[in-house]
Amino acid sequence: MSNDRPNIDPHPLSAYVAWAGNRNKDSILKAFKELFPTKGDALEVATGAGLHINYFAPYFPNVRFQPSDYDQGTFEAIKRKRVEGDNNNVADPILIDLTAPATWPDADERLYDVIFAINIFQVAPISIADGIAALAARLLKPAGFIAIYGPFKLDGKFATRSNEAFDREIRAAGVPEWGLKDVRDLEREARKHGLALKRQLDLPASNFILLFARS
Repeated sequence: MSNDRPNIDPHPLSAYVAWAGNRNKDSILKAFKELFPTKGDALEVATGAGLHINYFAPYFPNVRFQPSDYDQGTFEAIKRKRVEGDNNNVADPILIDLTAPATWPDADERLYDVIFAINIFQVAPISIADGIAALAARLLKPAGFIAIYGPFKLDGKFATRSNEAFDREIRAAGVPEWGLKDVRDLEREARKHGLALKRQLDLPASNFILLFARS
């Protein structure tokens, strides 16, 4: 890792999150260019400061991007990046708390081709996986999918020593539920809502994109 990496801070407006987002945005975009529809609707959960959604949007001019977050304090940052990028296909951010279904959008208003989340599970409880799966079961189009990016364990093992070191560093903060999650645990939560892991893509820096869709 770069020596100028800021200290780990999961707050969406932190210097660390901005550093990590800039580090991984191109590799994610490359994968999304192969995965996303040329036209449709995409919902990002836990959008944070809006770096990724506003970086991706110009490459998919016929996709309508919907940012969301549980922290409405991020909304101005999302809108500011939208203006900076002149991204007319990025909607106003909406409140979605993955632990509170009452905050979720009405499926009668819009369904989505893609629901995506980037770098949330290392600093979020595994229960968030249940929330994403339940949200997707409600809001995905029949052929839609979830794309989850981040570092994960597989069958209790780390993919690389760097991921193991990252996990150790996160857990040293002493915050409950921080740490890399296991792909199998996400699969378990997805199955509860009729979703299955369809593909696991290897990306740089020991990260993955996990694709879930209806069984």
